[in-house]
Order: sequence, then structure tokens, then C-alpha cells
Amino acid sequence: MSEVPGQRRVTTAALQAMKGRGERISALTGYDHFAAQVLDEAGVDVILVGDTLGMTMLGYDTTLPVTMEEMLHHARAVARGASRALVVGDMPFGSYQGAIRDGVHNAIRFVKEAGAGAVKLEGGRRMAETVEAIVQSGVPVMAHIGFRPQEILVQGGYRVVGRDGATAGRLRDDAAALEGAGAFAVVLECIPTELAGAITRSLQIPTIGIGAGPDCDGQVLVWHDMLGMFPRFKPRYVKRYAELHGVIAGAVQEYIRDVRAGRFPDAAHSYRGEPPPARAQED
Repeated sequence: MSEVPGQRRVTTAALQAMKGRGERISALTGYDHFAAQVLDEAGVDVILVGDTLGMTMLGYDTTLPVTMEEMLHHARAVARGASRALVVGDMPFGSYQGAIRDGVHNAIRFVKEAGAGAVKLEGGRRMAETVEAIVQSGVPVMAHIGFRPQEILVQGGYRVVGRDGATAGRLRDDAAALEGAGAFAVVLECIPTELAGAITRSLQIPTIGIGAGPDCDGQVLVWHDMLGMFPRFKPRYVKRYAELHGVIAGAVQEYIRDVRAGRFPDAAHSYRGEPPPARAQED
């Protein structure tokens, strides 16, 4: 990750301190160099190179097909564009669910090969041993509980998790186990507001909510969603801060009209030079 002189890098310790001061943490997904520059310059605290790039960038239906090589490719581009924000690489499906040593190896790749400052992985108590091993290897871990997109086939689709007492209790136990394993933060996805608040108050590490209400220590959204890039997809928890799909489509359509009508390029958008010499006339 490049660093601008005089500009302080956001670290996991800085996020912990923000929770202690009651300051909210801002996080957004980012998948390329351009996104990283925009988000970093705007002052976002965390850029998550999410495996949601499978849908937003690669055209997959879910996150499941995303590979380590695809994640590393995008994480490298983001790390090159971020000089302040903490860059977190999302460990894709299959990169850590097997042997613990594989999870450690792949987490280290995010740091060594992509320049990420941390990794994120999904799972509750059963992933605590993996989290602990990765942290002990020197890589900070952001955990992820609640709805887990990488388990969509098991969970039966997108849904809110933790509405009943038994499930809520398991999620609280999951969060405590992950904190105990050394995770520096935990994402809470699609869980009831009351439960998210209770988990947040019970932990010393920050919680980052997505569809988990206002009581988390921070929030994360897919930046394509908050910018209105996909007009036919809008989860309830997404607030659109722009409607860029229409703006971009309108600009492209205007360009097409100008090209077809011969209005572009005009003189203002063309170069001028010496006129070519006249061809000699044959006798």
C-alpha cells in the first residue's frame, strides 16, 4: 500500500480507539484502483475488497465462484490506490474452510502479494481456531457473522438471521468466541437491530453493520449499491446516495447521438497542424 507523507494510515488499533471514543467507523467496498482513490480521498476509514466483486465486477450470480487469484488481482489494484484507509481483503469461498494451514497460507498471500492490511472471513465459533492461527501468523482478521453469503446454499437464500432467541444466543456466543480468538472487528450482516446493539455493547472490538441497524460501531455498504449503479437491486438496508446508473446511461446515449450525427468530434475536440502539401500535378 502506498502512503502519502504526513497522512496517517488507519490501522486496526486506530479502529479500536475509535470505538473507545464513541466515533463511528465508515467502510465501503472497493474493487479497483479508481474506486480506492475516490474512497481514500473522501476519507473512508476501511476499504473492503469484498468477494461481492463476483457480482459487481465479474458477472457471477453469487460470491461462490470467486477465486483467490481474482481476489488478489483486485486487492492489488485497491492497495495501490489507497494511502490512508485500511485495506481489508475478503477471503473467498474455499480459501479457509478446509485445513487451518490453508487459511493461514491464503491470508498471508493477501498481505505479501496484494498489500492488504487485514483479511475478512465468514463464520462463527467453528472458525475461531482458524482466526486465532491467522492472527498468530501476523495477519489481522475481521470476522463476519449473521447472514453469511458464502453459505447461501446452506442458509437457503438471502434472509435476516437471529430473530428467534436460540439463534440470537448463538450469534452472541459466536461474536464472543471470535473476539477471544483475536479478531480485531466483526461484521454483523442482516441481523435485528436489538441483537446488533446487544452484541456491540458486549464486545471490546468494533462491530461493522450491514443491514444490522444504527447501533453498530461502524457501517459498510457495497459502493455500487449506495451509488445506485444497479437500479433493479436495492436491499432494504441500502440508502442510495446517488443514482449513477441513469446518469451514466444518459451520458453514453448522448455520446452515441453526437457520433452518429457528426457532432463529435468538433473543432474544439480536434487537433490542428500545418495543412498537408498539395500533390504535384503530372505533366
